[in-house]
Amino acid sequence: MGNKPARQENTRDEILVKAMPPIDRAFARWLVRDVRRLHDFAPRKLRAIKPPDHYIEYMRLYGWLDLDMDDPDLAHLIK
Repeated sequence: MGNKPARQENTRDEILVKAMPPIDRAFARWLVRDVRRLHDFAPRKLRAIKPPDHYIEYMRLYGWLDLDMDDPDLAHLIK
């Protein structure tokens, strides 16, 4: 019983190298532009989304929609 020693694998005197083929400069520029456009994207007109009624009912049943208007953590929102 107890822990058994790990089985040792055959060790070889090899060095594995990951080589990557050269990337075309035009492709690299396109890729950088595309990634930059994706990360810089921000919608202009944000609209509030109303959840479906059954979600609202579920949240109401579990008390997740109850707000204490005297809560000091919410005071800055109600000013």
